[in-house]
Amino acid sequence: MKLRSSMSALKRLGLTEVSEIRDISANQKQTDEAFGFKWSKRDTYESSERQHELKRWLLERYCASNQNKLAKWLDGDRKIILDAGCGAGMAALLFFGDLLRDHDYLGVDISNAVEVARRRFLEKDMPGDFMRANISCLGIPDNSIDIIFSEGVLHHTDSTEKSLKYLTGKLVSGGLFMFYVYRKKALVREFTDDAIRESIRSLTDEQAWEALKPLTQLGIALGKITEEINIENPIPYLGIEAGMMDLQRFFYWNICKTFYRPELTFDEMNHINFDWFRPLNCQRHTPQEIMQWCGEANLEIEHLDLQEAGITVVARKK
Repeated sequence: MKLRSSMSALKRLGLTEVSEIRDISANQKQTDEAFGFKWSKRDTYESSERQHELKRWLLERYCASNQNKLAKWLDGDRKIILDAGCGAGMAALLFFGDLLRDHDYLGVDISNAVEVARRRFLEKDMPGDFMRANISCLGIPDNSIDIIFSEGVLHHTDSTEKSLKYLTGKLVSGGLFMFYVYRKKALVREFTDDAIRESIRSLTDEQAWEALKPLTQLGIALGKITEEINIENPIPYLGIEAGMMDLQRFFYWNICKTFYRPELTFDEMNHINFDWFRPLNCQRHTPQEIMQWCGEANLEIEHLDLQEAGITVVARKK
């Protein structure tokens, strides 16, 4: 096994933590403030149930539930891992786990959630560097990053396509880009979700949090109904698939996002609904769009996971 000498990611990249954030759009500013607010509410996402489920889902999507794949990607020389849009650092800590100790991690976020991530890493005695910066305008040199991890972030920028292509330029040849973006949903749900997002636009984050509670209550009420409905044939003009589905799931995927998991607390479920409805930058995409943009960015897709919620990609820079 190779000896991996420790050195911070910032030093290896010749950077400091100082980064100026300027010239961002009004939608981007609102989105960043929403996430700063959300990640400050640590009691809404740190339960063992929430953490366990998210770790399972991350491994399912990126590695087909095979942790050996992740270990193989990180094998060899010490790598620089850029967490592009790290938030509170939750996804990286759960996904990479103790493997982070053998590499140099840099968490970047445009919101003040980056300070939450710093504290959470320190509490877990996990090494890492952090920088508050716009992931679409970084001082990181081109061709310098070994792995970019961007879990549910690119679609929260002004342009998923531009952010994807910009960050690819930071990768070394042969480097990995691992990301997840939202997938377009059924016609009625797309309309409803945008209507709700617009209706709470003028509220403060705290007011929006409160305004979404009735929606969370609806999800719980629907989740307690055990009957299933049978969609005998697909309804393509509404984007509805055929099959058996319980009422809450049918409503969730086809009418409006009303998150429900019986093992989670009310605030944990409200956190997930807030995460969806509050940011004004919330793009959704088709698999065809993502595959096209990866090709144009000179990324070769090695793994593509398609779920109703979103699109997960592991791609290597040619």
